Amino acid sequence: MRVNEVIDMADIHDPQDESNKLSRRDMIKTVIAAGTVCSTGYVIRSGLHAFAATPGAVERLITLNVNGRQRPVDVMKQETLAMTLRYKLGLTGTKLACDRAECGSCTVLIDDIPQYSCSVLTHTTRGKKILTIEGLAAEDGTLHPVQRGVVEEQGFQCAFCMSGFIMSTVGFLKTNPNPTRAELARGVSGNLCRCQDYDKILTSLVRGVELSRGVKHV
Repeated sequence: MRVNEVIDMADIHDPQDESNKLSRRDMIKTVIAAGTVCSTGYVIRSGLHAFAATPGAVERLITLNVNGRQRPVDVMKQETLAMTLRYKLGLTGTKLACDRAECGSCTVLIDDIPQYSCSVLTHTTRGKKILTIEGLAAEDGTLHPVQRGVVEEQGFQCAFCMSGFIMSTVGFLKTNPNPTRAELARGVSGNLCRCQDYDKILTSLVRGVELSRGVKHV
């Protein structure tokens, strides 16, 4: 049975009592909205602000600095940064795979430090600078050197883990701008690839390091 049919059925009883009808419709809408929240884990705005949840269970409006922009967003206390980026800010370049801080597909930079966003609570990042894969390219669309290296060497197969590797590399280069291949391998060792073509991945990342230093292929 569709939602509208359920709501319309509420009008069958006591059709002359308009106050009861409105109250009944609001109640049904609230129950449906509550069920949606329980099944998805996310609050869907229904406009029924009169039915507030208990203190501490409601979402809170905060502002995040994401890719150089101030982004207001409602977050729950238990909400992870990966969930906020993907499903509330639409930054789907941050991938979710293991969702327990093991694979690195959700890596972003927080104050220039690579972090697994699936294990970082969103509200703890207020006042910090968050950088995702969408924020790497210049305003004119020019790709970051590490991104260009990946494109040149075609370093990934399915590429699901690609953004995590790129963000880890960009963060690593901030502390070691001229790493050896072995040093870079250790620097991105927290990232896993399901396709397991690590040699090709590392070659593309090394090319990105070369491009960041202005090195051209002979």
